[in-house]
Parts: sequence; structure tokens; C-alpha cells
Amino acid sequence: MTKTIMTIDDSPSVRQMMMMTLRSAGFSVMEAVDGEDALQKLAATKVDAVFTDQNMPRLDGLGFIKKFRATPGAVGVPVVFLSTESRDDLKAAARAAGATGWLTKPFDQEKLLDVVRKVVRA
Repeated sequence: MTKTIMTIDDSPSVRQMMMMTLRSAGFSVMEAVDGEDALQKLAATKVDAVFTDQNMPRLDGLGFIKKFRATPGAVGVPVVFLSTESRDDLKAAARAAGATGWLTKPFDQEKLLDVVRKVVRA
């Protein structure tokens, strides 16, 4: 069964790179342009993991995680930050909100796939 990954990023080029990387490895990909867009899409669809940027319009990554974790659909879904941010205080806040892990952009495609496979057990 194909695993579905949600990518949340306001950068079209980052979303495209993630989509190409994940699809080439056999994953199904859903995209969202910010946290609000993601919450709307996730209300109707179950995914196996979420990768979110931090700095986005309307709802940032930390705000997304807090709202997503408050929904029944979030149970058991890993959420990984994929951001240029790497501050320890932000990482701690993300963990406290329910983030599973953290990757720093720019990302290495193989490292991204390793993390995806680990969090979805694929």
C-alpha cells in the first residue's frame, strides 16, 4: 500500500523538489501552501506523515502543528519540520507542540527519503 505524505511549504520550488523526490521513491504526495491550507485538506484526507516549513503566511509551521495535534486525524501521524530555521528554542517549541523530528533546508534528497521511510516505517 502506498504511503501518503503531506508537504506544507509556501515555496513552489521546495514543494516541487519534495514531490519529485517522494514520488520517485513510490510515495503519494499531497501539497499545501501554508498551515491553513493543510488543515483544510487534512480534514478530508488521512496521510501517513506531514513535512512542514516554519515560516509561511496565514499559519506557520508551529501554529499548524498545534492546531493539527488538536484534531482526531492527527493521532499517530508523524510531523517533521523542514525549515531553514534551526534555533534550539524553536526546535524545543516544535517538540512540545508535537513535532516528531526536524530537517534543515536545503535538504539532501537521500536524507529526506531516509527520514520519510523511518517515520512511516516503509
